[in-house]
Amino acid sequence: MKRYRNGEIWDFEHEMPVMGNEVILGLDGGTTSTVCICMPLLPVSDPLPDPLPVLAKAVAGCSNHNSVGEAAARETLEQVMADALAKSGSNRSAVRAVCLAVSGVNHPTDQQRIVKWLREIFPSYVRLYVQNDAVAALASGTLGKLHGCVLIAGTGTIAYGFTEDGREARAAGAGPILGDWGSGYGIAAQALTAVIRAHDGRGPETNLTSSILEKLGLSSADELIGWTYADPSWARIAALVPVVVSCAEAGDEVANKILFESVQELALSVKAVVERLHLCGEDGKDSFPLVMVGGVLEAKKRWDIGNEVINCISKEYPGAVPIRPKVEPAVGAALLARNCYMKEFCKEL
Repeated sequence: MKRYRNGEIWDFEHEMPVMGNEVILGLDGGTTSTVCICMPLLPVSDPLPDPLPVLAKAVAGCSNHNSVGEAAARETLEQVMADALAKSGSNRSAVRAVCLAVSGVNHPTDQQRIVKWLREIFPSYVRLYVQNDAVAALASGTLGKLHGCVLIAGTGTIAYGFTEDGREARAAGAGPILGDWGSGYGIAAQALTAVIRAHDGRGPETNLTSSILEKLGLSSADELIGWTYADPSWARIAALVPVVVSCAEAGDEVANKILFESVQELALSVKAVVERLHLCGEDGKDSFPLVMVGGVLEAKKRWDIGNEVINCISKEYPGAVPIRPKVEPAVGAALLARNCYMKEFCKEL
């Protein structure tokens, strides 16, 4: 094994006895944080135990190379894998498969570049799988099976789907500049814009003004400009979503319009994937999993964005089966690594 430029990250291995237990690593790398799960390699013939035997979990910061740069993203990913192995009492010699699912993987060249880098870290016998983070989110709802559609709406948003024969499609997920409408960033950015428009006299008055200013400790809408551009990071802006929801629940028309339009955009992303893959069948009634992931889609008192999206989609696709995963996406990535590894292993026998 090469030690890569951050070789000191793996120094713990020199003091650790060689472990006989085989393990897999699943990584979920989003715009806000990166999670790595270490699990034992479970036999594919056995039913999955409940709860799943997670050996260790490690958490780090953003690993989207579009946000932090390639060097910082690599260092974060390597550090979180090393931390998970160290916590589990394992090392790289015990690893059999790695599924790295990170935001920013949007093209085969992204996958090839990351696989090449991972190959410098792990022994040649380790199977490496690189996907967009949406794939891990889907697998968290289907327990490692790639079939159906996942909708992620957190800081960013994306819809991603797979057919049982391996075809795939995606919609949205291009980042805030290219219009991730319906994401936490998109909702909050529209709210901030509405406050400025109201202040200028270009838009209707809204309770978003007083609520957002109070939340941020500002005294006037003019100060929003300085606050926004002092640090326009996606997650910082998206953190204002609960304020928008509260204003909508209190009857503010501007906030309600923002949330209603966000529901329509999120539903459109799912519909685009379903139509391209024909997940609903010829008559539009076939059953398929619809996995819902992300803070924007979590239950929100009376104004429940996730349920509104489900209602919108179910009107056209009654076969959609909403799933709110009981395990996190990093566990989904680990199960995906296990399933892919076992499939390849069985072919070689």
